[in-house]
Amino acid sequence: MTDLKLARCLAVLCVLAAAFFAFRSPAAAAGATLRIGSDISYAPLEFFTKGDPKPRGFDMDLARALGAQLGRPVTIVNQSFDSLLGDVADGNIDLAISAISDTRARERQVSFIDYFLAGSGMLVPAGNRYHIFSLAALCGLPVDVQLATSQAEALQAQSVACKGVGLAPIGLQQRVTDDKALKLLLTGKSDVHVTDYPVVAYLARTLAGGKGYAVAGRQFDVVPYGIAVAKKNVALLQSVQSALQSLIADGTYDRLLKKWGLGQGALRSTPMNAGTLYQH
Repeated sequence: MTDLKLARCLAVLCVLAAAFFAFRSPAAAAGATLRIGSDISYAPLEFFTKGDPKPRGFDMDLARALGAQLGRPVTIVNQSFDSLLGDVADGNIDLAISAISDTRARERQVSFIDYFLAGSGMLVPAGNRYHIFSLAALCGLPVDVQLATSQAEALQAQSVACKGVGLAPIGLQQRVTDDKALKLLLTGKSDVHVTDYPVVAYLARTLAGGKGYAVAGRQFDVVPYGIAVAKKNVALLQSVQSALQSLIADGTYDRLLKKWGLGQGALRSTPMNAGTLYQH
């Protein structure tokens, strides 16, 4: 065989090989398992129920719906919250869905597809006898909150504002965990429990058969939750964004929000890295 014929044969083989892999790659990607990391300890977004190894919650339902939309089986990896973004960036997992607030600092490590607006909320006994609808109404009241949270900072700032207009400061009671802070409300030692809105909404639906407590007012200090994707994985970022938009369009997203009582946090679009728009 002459050098010219050999070169032509090699060229043909390269074209055929390229066509072969171009045909196979989308199918292979579609069928590959989607590894999704989550810290499964935050009802109603992601949590376990006693005796059931299958994680439940809005995020978990959404993760499975995204997998179905993409034609990919889903494996949920339960891991600590502080390891999620690093594992996404390093490729150890494909996505992280775990009530992750999209912030400027986190956007430096991964990309986000935003899917839910979540802020802080207030839980009060049913009837809301003090007519609480904003932080400004908390002056002089005993209020519980988890230590060193953004909610604690907001309450401290509001307490200063209360004193600035001649009102009594907030009787702020801080505890190491949110559960311990909540016990103050449940035992009558505080009038308001302040935490993340999705948690407040869930507590209102589940405590005392859904009749003993209520969400007071609307959520505040709102930022979007984002699905974390490695910056280098542009194809996955785009395909997940498209899949999420399809779930919004066909009603699946709204049905899941309604199931978990989280309609107040709905997004109608799927922006990327929109957290910066919500931060001062």
